[in-house]
Amino acid sequence: MTDSARRIVHVDMDAFYASVEQRDDPSLAGKPVAVGGRPERRGVVAAASYEAREFGVRSAMAMARAVRLCPALVIVRPDFSKYRAVSKEVFEIFREATRLVEPLSLDEAYLDVTVNAWGEPLATTVAKRIKAHILERTRLTASAGVAPNKFIAKIASGWQKPDGLTVVPHARVEAFLQKLPVEALWGVGPVTAGKLRARGIERLVDVRDVELDALRGIVGSWAESLQRLAWGHDDRPVVVNRPSKSAGSERTFAEDLIDLDTIRAEIDGLARRGADWLARSGRTARTVTIKVRYGDFTTITRRHTASPPTRDAEEIVRRALGLLDRTDAGVRAVRLLGVTMHNLTADDEPAPVDRLPRLPFDGLEPSGLL
Repeated sequence: MTDSARRIVHVDMDAFYASVEQRDDPSLAGKPVAVGGRPERRGVVAAASYEAREFGVRSAMAMARAVRLCPALVIVRPDFSKYRAVSKEVFEIFREATRLVEPLSLDEAYLDVTVNAWGEPLATTVAKRIKAHILERTRLTASAGVAPNKFIAKIASGWQKPDGLTVVPHARVEAFLQKLPVEALWGVGPVTAGKLRARGIERLVDVRDVELDALRGIVGSWAESLQRLAWGHDDRPVVVNRPSKSAGSERTFAEDLIDLDTIRAEIDGLARRGADWLARSGRTARTVTIKVRYGDFTTITRRHTASPPTRDAEEIVRRALGLLDRTDAGVRAVRLLGVTMHNLTADDEPAPVDRLPRLPFDGLEPSGLL
């Protein structure tokens, strides 16, 4: 199906964790709130309310820095069981509109509403109904972007936050792209944007005119994809999740991380989130993998496999941090971190047996730049 025929909606809850906390505790209304760990324990901001963002507080920031920026900041310990419950309500609304829902996290998803259960011919109407249902049932706001493809829909959803709705029909895609800075391209963070701007590439559309070899010199093999996106081309379908063969999450940071304590705190949080999923799903894992993408887009993975399988959070954190020690994190800037568990076993299944013995730590594995 061509872009002109597709109707994609990207929905993103507004300051999700912080908004849930403000909803449930009226004393937090209107105050700068950060959900995350304590600053004295090297905590990291998981989410910041819009009041906190006015002071420059952002997710993935060290909590100690957040407090320096906003001395009146109210720090709330995250309650992922509560966020998951709200997320379930939100995704039930998505699936009332269409079965083609691709979750990206607890608080955002792509929906293909080209054909939808409500029989609405306009994706804009679908998005409005979804936003209204979310507000009515959860007392939370969401922002939505409507476009012919996933790339443009995701940019559009962040265009008028909070509680925004931005519609980019096929006929207005080019005009929309002309407004965007080069940072709007996926994978272009502050470091890469600086390199592009040094070559005179200021706007997203400027990437179209760069010789491919020159662009490869800046972003590696990601160059071809960036040029396709710069023309607004994105043919990826909305993919409905299938049964998990692995469990984990990753985070791309708005600013590259260089402080090792902050990086370790992020790995700790990602590992604990994965362990929590294992516990809830009645599974254990034998393999822990971390993913590190440096500021220059070089991406490596490290993994460790052991028996018996486990879901113990402290064990998984210990192994993930041990893998991090075998990278250049803290020496080289880091733009993405991930922790994933593989070789999953359900409680009622026998643990898998390796055909060949494994070394305690596998070597560095290039995993591409995408």
